[in-house]
Amino acid sequence: MSDLIHYRLEEGLALIGLDRAPVNALDQTLRAALSDACERAAADPRVLAIILHGERELFSAGSDIKEFGTDASFAEPDLPSTLTRLAAIHKPVIAALGKVALGGGLELALACGYRIGEPNLRVGLSEINLGLLPGAGGTQRLPRLIGVESALNLILSGKIIGAENARLLGLLDRIAPSAERLLDEAREYAYELIACRAPARPVEAWPEPGEGLPDDFLARYRAEHEPTWKSRLAPRLVLLALEAACLLPLDEGLLKELALFRQAESSRQSKALRHVFFAEREAARIPGVCADLPLRKIMRVAVIGAGTMGGEIAMSFANAGIPVALLESDGQALDRGLTQIRGNYESSVRCGRLRPEQVQSRMDLIFGTLDYADLSEADLVIAAVFGTPEVRQQVFRTLDKVCKPGAILATNISSLDLDAIAATVTRPHDVVGLHFFSPASAMRLVEVVRGEVTAPDVLATVLDTARRIGKLPVISGVGSGFIGNRMFEPYAREANRLVLEGATPAQVDRVLTELGLNMGVFSMLDLAGIDMGFLACDSNRAGISHDASYCRLGEELHAMGRYGQKTGRGFYLHEGRNRKDDAEVIALAERLAGELEIPRDPMDDQEILERCLFTLINEGIQLLDEGIALRAGDIDLVWINGYGFPAHLGGPMHYAEQLGLGNLLVGLQRYRQTLGEYGETWFKPAPLLERLVAAGRKRIERF
Repeated sequence: MSDLIHYRLEEGLALIGLDRAPVNALDQTLRAALSDACERAAADPRVLAIILHGERELFSAGSDIKEFGTDASFAEPDLPSTLTRLAAIHKPVIAALGKVALGGGLELALACGYRIGEPNLRVGLSEINLGLLPGAGGTQRLPRLIGVESALNLILSGKIIGAENARLLGLLDRIAPSAERLLDEAREYAYELIACRAPARPVEAWPEPGEGLPDDFLARYRAEHEPTWKSRLAPRLVLLALEAACLLPLDEGLLKELALFRQAESSRQSKALRHVFFAEREAARIPGVCADLPLRKIMRVAVIGAGTMGGEIAMSFANAGIPVALLESDGQALDRGLTQIRGNYESSVRCGRLRPEQVQSRMDLIFGTLDYADLSEADLVIAAVFGTPEVRQQVFRTLDKVCKPGAILATNISSLDLDAIAATVTRPHDVVGLHFFSPASAMRLVEVVRGEVTAPDVLATVLDTARRIGKLPVISGVGSGFIGNRMFEPYAREANRLVLEGATPAQVDRVLTELGLNMGVFSMLDLAGIDMGFLACDSNRAGISHDASYCRLGEELHAMGRYGQKTGRGFYLHEGRNRKDDAEVIALAERLAGELEIPRDPMDDQEILERCLFTLINEGIQLLDEGIALRAGDIDLVWINGYGFPAHLGGPMHYAEQLGLGNLLVGLQRYRQTLGEYGETWFKPAPLLERLVAAGRKRIERF
């Protein structure tokens, strides 16, 4: 028997324990060992029932993602055929589910006749997050167990649910009283099944999944949900697989599911989402920071600035149970900030995301103050204050005096020089950037900015702390705008220029959202506030290059008091949640184009897409060359999680690789030639891109 499987015979029971550290990933070697063990138990007349379990408590986190897209994915024995043979065993098979049963791990459990879980078990079919669908029986066995609608919602959401919800849905037959009792309870369950001569598989709750459903159920489901899927392939394939479950016998449905899975696995979208999956794991590996480096303890946090961003940052820590001191210089501003925080929580109650009692428990963790002395015991202080560089430097000089030794001093502002801030204090090694994205309590991304002398343990500690509060930290070097805003500048510049040349804000936004972005440039600018963008640019004109044709439109709107959604007018007219084109903006663009002697013509959608994305990608490649970003994958994570770039396209760097680096270079050179002086200025290819193409490289990487 393989070392990957522990096989024990106990008084009529075969206990088969999966032992593939760390998460019992169902790769080819474990599949082979599992298949052999199941065949052995099925053939042994002494075995009356079989229990599958995780030898180290955890059941299985699913398939080995590294195998997807390779020959190993379907190397014999493949998972679908392994589970088909398991489901055909003529003895009761009980899955004892510890900790997690995800993806292929849950499909393994579904192939068993009976399931028991521990109280803290988490289960789910999360293949949709990789651009896939369950390919080992999940789309066929699950609807027969819990019904079509519940199966669709579970598979398409990719959500992970707890043991009690799984039991209520019908995924679990029983829940053990504790994790420690799981295997004993599974044994007792097995003996009960033997005693009552239970069948190897009980009668399914929904043997004919389509029976009783309205004839147009799947069509209506598609019509209702398809707008949110945009260009994503996997949800559509899931729907086809569930249709097969409704129309076909199980064996034929399994074949249809397998064909659909292979289609998804070979798609560019799944390849892109697998790239994102591995990029997230790679982002945790930081040069010069050892995995076993001792961390500083972060028990208390302070946030300076009770404005929108400061309040949201404070909420992020309170949501994770970490006490926060929120400091303001003005009592009325502090009261407004605390009132806004409470309002945000109460809004979550109305939406059903929080219980009323949770509001007060989280508010109790946030302590408002006007006195820097109240920050003396904070382990981490985050400054979220706007103002001149001198004002921000004074904040850090004050923190240097009042904060205890070892406290980490962080800034949230992306338009300042972190090293200049660090130079103003006596402990520059304790200074780091933590750039949260708005709304900070909801957005997953945090850019962690490493200063020239930031200590490795400071970096390791803030990375760990970001994960503790549910964020995805991505390392950036010091540079104006860090990664995300540095790339947003040419992206927004090009969008503004296109409007001066004849496009409309709505046309530009439509082209970008049709690609899959959550929001277009102008919708984003209106949401963030044109005044905030103007202030950030105005305070850092030396750090970010500007062309008159780039900023004039935004500057004129700012001068007119059109700040975006907050004033009801920006690039669009806003009425509640609805936005409309504004002829006044088009007329303004026409006037400015005349003053700047910019020709205006109708704009082609393809040109809009290329000019916005090519400049965005080109800046990202330059960032990588400068060492501001460590990896192309880090850039992709920033733009997916901070700016709504479609994950199923893999982020802008992966998108460029799929487009072809040679094609990208040719496109930049074409616009450089055709756009005259403007093109010569703004479409110069990054030197790294030229080197990559000359060397025949297919991937974006520094060399």
